[in-house]
Amino acid sequence: MAPVPFSPIKIGQIDDVQELRKARPATIPERFVRDIAERPFVAKPSMHIPVIDLSKLIEGDLEQFHTELSKLSTSCEEWGFFQVINHGIDKDLLQNIEKVATEFFMLPLEEKQRYPMAPGTVQGYGQAFVFSENQKLDWCNMLALGVEPHFIRNPKLWPTNPANFSETLEMYSANIRGLLRMNYYPPCSRPDLVLGLSPHSDGSALTVLQQAAGSSIGLQILKDDTWIPVQPVPNALVINIGDTLEVLTNGKYRSVEHRAVTHKYKDRLSIVTFYAPSYEIDLGPLPQLVDENRPCMYKNYNHGEYSKHYVTNKLQGKKTLEFAKIQHKLSC
Repeated sequence: MAPVPFSPIKIGQIDDVQELRKARPATIPERFVRDIAERPFVAKPSMHIPVIDLSKLIEGDLEQFHTELSKLSTSCEEWGFFQVINHGIDKDLLQNIEKVATEFFMLPLEEKQRYPMAPGTVQGYGQAFVFSENQKLDWCNMLALGVEPHFIRNPKLWPTNPANFSETLEMYSANIRGLLRMNYYPPCSRPDLVLGLSPHSDGSALTVLQQAAGSSIGLQILKDDTWIPVQPVPNALVINIGDTLEVLTNGKYRSVEHRAVTHKYKDRLSIVTFYAPSYEIDLGPLPQLVDENRPCMYKNYNHGEYSKHYVTNKLQGKKTLEFAKIQHKLSC
């Protein structure tokens, strides 16, 4: 489980967005209305993030392997995001996890609140990364669970309804491991005023995102100061570089800001798996990636301390990584 802050946190009233949608479908409470500079605009799908065929890296001939490996390297360096096809994960398993996740989010509020996400933590049902009473809220409900290794699990927060939730999650985690988060974005009458998820980079090493079939297009990434919508590829998984891998590669691979937007009529479900080091691990740029042309860009730090820093601050672009950046040349 991620570190928990020691001081009590006052977060004020946090309305469940699904309940808001039911009771007052045309009303957006002030805590969800973004400042003008933060509000989303209609992004044009002028570019597509790279698509990597994993089968060519595993089973392809030598030419296919090197071609796809070159594409992968370019994706990590220039985009920080890519979609993976032919990944070998059974389609039925992907559909099953989407099914039980949807069934959970459709349960009555009282049932979902049996698994509350305590303020300052990142497991359970609710909203994460809220640390003050006047902080703007995301138009999203979350269910976040620690899966692997087993010691990060909190069994009290694993839903027993749907009845096959745990069994399905165990099968899913056998293929995709880590801290798992399910995000549900209900429709919003004013998608131009709210954000489904605030702009941020991930604190993980790698993040794997499954976008549920039939969902609205909600994921956007920041490239060249422009928000680019990620067009889902059927049965593909979206992979993105996290802050940890950016540090390890001394900035060669980039963690990229991304956000989620909402839709006026359609909902969206995403299932996210985060891969991160153990808390006791000390991290820093790999020595072989530091030289005169690329001096050391990050200091060494303990991943547990970084994780505590990450989960005790609101999502705010790449601000969390600033503490590790070096502003001058230094040998690692």
